[in-house]
Amino acid sequence: MTEPGAVPVAEDAESSPAEAQAVRPRGDYFVQSLERGLAVIKAFSGEEPELTLSDIARRTGMTRAAARRFVLTLVDLEYVGVVDRKFHLRPTVLELGYTYLSLMSFPRVVTPHLAALAEELQETTSVAVLDRDDILYVSRVGARRVVASGLTVGTRLPAYLTSHGRVQLAALPDEQLDDYLARVTLEPRTAKTTTDPARLRAKIMEARVRGFALVDQELEEGVTSIAVPVRDGSGVVVASVNVGTQSRRLSPAALQRTALEPLRATSARIERDMVLLGVRRIAPSQF
Repeated sequence: MTEPGAVPVAEDAESSPAEAQAVRPRGDYFVQSLERGLAVIKAFSGEEPELTLSDIARRTGMTRAAARRFVLTLVDLEYVGVVDRKFHLRPTVLELGYTYLSLMSFPRVVTPHLAALAEELQETTSVAVLDRDDILYVSRVGARRVVASGLTVGTRLPAYLTSHGRVQLAALPDEQLDDYLARVTLEPRTAKTTTDPARLRAKIMEARVRGFALVDQELEEGVTSIAVPVRDGSGVVVASVNVGTQSRRLSPAALQRTALEPLRATSARIERDMVLLGVRRIAPSQF
């Protein structure tokens, strides 16, 4: 995709000063071109699904010349499309994310158990994994009562806002938990959202002691959820299973009484099947 007569320029020479300062020390194996190609893909968002070349250069910190080469390479690979000089992601890019889930066969193991739990409690159930500062939904079974819109497989949410996140944060070593609390920005989603780091840490530590996390209307008004951890064969927490309900239907105390033991039983069945079926471990990202 080099223009006729263009002179090849070394990759490092095309970095903006801000980009060069932001790069952490890398091993001699590190392929910067791969990093930049992924940066172009991540530049797109739900708020900005179409970007010009200038937009991409600005959002990635590259020069226009570098951004142009990377985005046109992605066009050739059919990960990116272009209409009227505006670029957009193509459905092919989904392969990059869903391969992770299908490779582990984890959704195939957990979904039947979630369906049984949803039928038993007549509530929405889900399984999620911790991915750095977010939780990522890997399976979800809805009840007839819709408790939250837009939550599907692949949805990411800030860990501090969710019962999934708090019960998995509780399983982290203290040093990693402290690092998380030091860097995360606690933005209020509702009037009940915990935005004080000390108070959030206390709630996470409570979840560690009790073995479950309960979040009442901190992510979304009118929605309460409870989660318990899922462990691999070595006892390491690798995911969580939760139940969500409408707050006007069940109070936090009532949800705990109704759902906690069925949740624990479901988690135990998932853990058993992971071992019996030889499902490869899904480990939380290292901080």
